[in-house]
This record gives sequence, C-alpha cells and structure tokens, in this order.
Amino acid sequence: MALRRASSCFFNKLKLNLNLNPNLNNVAHRNLSADVGGTPPLHDSMMNQIFHLDINSQIGSCMPLAAMRIGTMIHNIEMNPGQGGKLVRAPGTCAKILKEPSSKYCLVRLPSGAEKLISTRCRATIGMNSNPGHAARKLRKAGQSRWLGIRPKVRGVAMNPVDHPHGGGEGKSKSSGSHGKCSRTPWGKPCKSGYKTGPLKRRK
Repeated sequence: MALRRASSCFFNKLKLNLNLNPNLNNVAHRNLSADVGGTPPLHDSMMNQIFHLDINSQIGSCMPLAAMRIGTMIHNIEMNPGQGGKLVRAPGTCAKILKEPSSKYCLVRLPSGAEKLISTRCRATIGMNSNPGHAARKLRKAGQSRWLGIRPKVRGVAMNPVDHPHGGGEGKSKSSGSHGKCSRTPWGKPCKSGYKTGPLKRRK
C-alpha cells in the first residue's frame, strides 16, 4: 500500500537520477536487495511494479479502483466488475475517491454529492470528462434542438381532451372531465401534491 501511495514526481526524479548516475543505481540496488533479503530478482520485480503502477496512474488510464489512490478524480465507473462504464459519463463531470480502497469496497463521491460504495474490482478511468461547457451551451433556435434529436414538447392544456387529461375547456383550464384541477400525467396518474408514483417495492 505504501508503494502505491508514492507520488509520480518522486519516482520520475528517482528514475532520472538512477539513469544519470550509475553509481547511485548500484547503491540503491544493494540497499534494496539487503532490505528484501539479498535477492536481486525480487528487487527487480518490485522496482518494475512500482514504475508500472506509477505509469498507469496517468490521466486517461483505466484500472481497478483497488489500484488507485485517495483523492483521485475518476469517471466512467463500473457498477459491477466487467459490466462496462455506467456512472459519471456526462461531459465535464468527475467523481472523487474519498477512502483508501482497503477492503472489498471503495467510497466514491459522485457529481450529485451522493457517496456510494463500489467494489474495488470495478474499473474506472482517471481524470475528468472533456467538454465542461456543454451544460452552459444555449440553443439559438428550434432547429438546433431538432438537429440533436430533441422533439417539441407540447403543453397538455393546449391539447384536445382525447389527447391529454388537461386538454379541452375554455382558455387555459385543465379542469375538464372528472379529473378536477389536479395535475396529471398523459396517462391520467396524479403527478403533484405528494402523490406516490413509485412502485410499491421501493416504498418498503
């Protein structure tokens, strides 16, 4: 775990110094070999693992949550291992790892502010999604929304009674028929005043 927490800057400088100064490389090899029991193959494997983890922790790398550090910004997160990215895929969004993945689950804060426990075997991409100004873009005319595949939204009070419960009547009134003044969906179900519209399984 201590090896994973090492910063990229430290290992980049270490790698540069080892390449420039062969004597320093030999000293580091002898010290680390003495610490791990004097076995050069183990030393080489440990150093390769350190540099491998450090290189993979760059922006755009996809890896399991277990190999990431606390405070890492991630996106395109899996909900189940091998399922593919499901969370944090909108433009300009990112999530943050709040707790070091020491157990089977990792605590992640989503863009909505909610905190969710996700399996450490799930993979995610390091960094933030591009195009952060997507939500602030304004559509200048109706044709732009049609180019994006967005169809017009017609008000219920502008329809006929056969098309919507709010339709018909004189003026802007939605009190036609036996529905009264309560706002309803196009299928006649109340949608305001605290009416429970979710399935019964979720209420329990």
